[in-house]
Amino acid sequence: MKVSDVMTRKVVSVAPEASMTEAVRLMLQHRVSGLPVVDRNEQLVGIITEGDLLRRTETGTEKHRTRWLEFLISPGKLAGEYVKTHGRKIAELMTGDVVTVTEDTTLDEVVLLMERHRVKRLPVVRDGQLVGIVSRANLLHALAAQASDAVSSAIKNQFLDDATIRDRLLAEMERQAWSPHASVNVIVRNGIVELWGSIFDEREREALRVAAENIPGVREVRDHLVWLEPYSGFVVEAPAGDASMQAAASKTPK
Repeated sequence: MKVSDVMTRKVVSVAPEASMTEAVRLMLQHRVSGLPVVDRNEQLVGIITEGDLLRRTETGTEKHRTRWLEFLISPGKLAGEYVKTHGRKIAELMTGDVVTVTEDTTLDEVVLLMERHRVKRLPVVRDGQLVGIVSRANLLHALAAQASDAVSSAIKNQFLDDATIRDRLLAEMERQAWSPHASVNVIVRNGIVELWGSIFDEREREALRVAAENIPGVREVRDHLVWLEPYSGFVVEAPAGDASMQAAASKTPK
C-alpha cells in the first residue's frame, strides 16, 4: 500500500505568522496533536506539535538550570530555548526541518521514517506543496481494513482441506528465518493442526501457533513440541502429559 491509499487529504494547517493561541485552539478543536505550517502559497515551511509547546513560561514548565550549568551551555542554545518558551508566533516555535513523504511512498517506508525520527505524523507533499498528512491513526485505519478483508477471506475459504492447510503452514515456516522447520513436523486432521518435534527457543512455540492460526480453516492448534537447550540438547520443557519426557526434563541440570 502507498501513502495515497491511507492519507488524510483535508489537512488542518496554520500560517507561520499565526499566534500560539490560535494553534492551540485548532489542535483542541480538531483533536490533533500537530499542525503543518504553510505559507500563503501552500508551501510547507514547518510543523508545530504538542511537543513544541510542552515547555512554556505560562505554565512554569520551562527549563530551570543553575547558573554554573548555564555557564557551560552556549549562549546560542540558551537563546534558542528562550525563544521556544517565550515566543508567541508559530514561526518562532515550529520545527522547520520537517521529514516529509510523497503520495507514492510505501507504508513500509512511512513506518521506518516514523521510527527513525520518532514522529507521529508525516506531511505529504507534491512539488513542495502540502497535499495531505499520514499519521499513526491512518496506519491503524489501514490495519483495520486489512484485518477485515482477512476475516472475509477466511470465511470464504473456511473449508480448506487438510492437505492445503498443511502445505500453507509448511510454506510459511520455510519463509521465516526464525522457524525451526527442519525439526518440526505438522499433521492436520479435520482442521486441527498438531505440531510435533523440537524447538530451541520458547518464543518459537508461540510464533508457530500464530502462523497456524492465521491459515483459513484451522479450528485448533495442538502443541506437542519439546523445548531443547540448543547447546546441550537437554529437554527444557516437554509436552504436558508425556510422563517420560517430563521425567527427563526434571533431571535436566539448571
